[in-house]
Amino acid sequence: MQDLPRLHADPEQGELAAGAALPMPPGQAHYLGHVMRRQAGDPVRLFNARDGEWRARIETLRKDRGGFRIEAMLRPPAPEPGPTLLFAPLKRDATDLVVRMATELGASGLQPVITERTNTARINADRWRAIATEAAEQCERLSLPAIAAPLHLPDLLGGWDPDRPLLAAIERADAGTIEGWRAAAGETSPPALLIGPEGGFSAAELALLRSRPGVIAVTLGARILRAETAALAGLACLL
Repeated sequence: MQDLPRLHADPEQGELAAGAALPMPPGQAHYLGHVMRRQAGDPVRLFNARDGEWRARIETLRKDRGGFRIEAMLRPPAPEPGPTLLFAPLKRDATDLVVRMATELGASGLQPVITERTNTARINADRWRAIATEAAEQCERLSLPAIAAPLHLPDLLGGWDPDRPLLAAIERADAGTIEGWRAAAGETSPPALLIGPEGGFSAAELALLRSRPGVIAVTLGARILRAETAALAGLACLL
């Protein structure tokens, strides 16, 4: 079963239910036919957060279209709570890495944050969604992380619920670790993790962060990490 192609089925395509027919998007038709060399009659796995994971069969397959026939449930839908990652967008390859690895590490949401030193404000949500989908297919999760519209840091903090922990990774900060926060907090709803841009937060931004209720400064250790490394290290600590 593990060697079967595993594909995310957008709920808008239809419901995953025994006996149901589901249209195949052009991208999946190309992938199955030209990359995986599958053909009509071959089995696949389809999944989404709403319906769970199902065994299906390729019913038709042409160059850019096809269809599935749903057969049997493999995994029921189940909650997949995880932290939200808030980060300043980086150069394209670094951002792609963060999106992919954050999905694999169980982030439930991705929030781009525009700071004074953010290198780019360009957000390609469709590209992020495609990368997250591929990562979810590979790592066996059922859900995709929600991708939010970018917010400037002051606007984000101004609307933040003070009852929800926001862990801000601040380099060289005299602060506790994520592990220490977890031990003290005990059972709590998944927090959010804020990672700054290359070059770090400005002095004004640091003062703003320290003034906001709900924001908890944390350190990721003695080393100065690249922004993408910090995001992945912080998420790993939260697992």
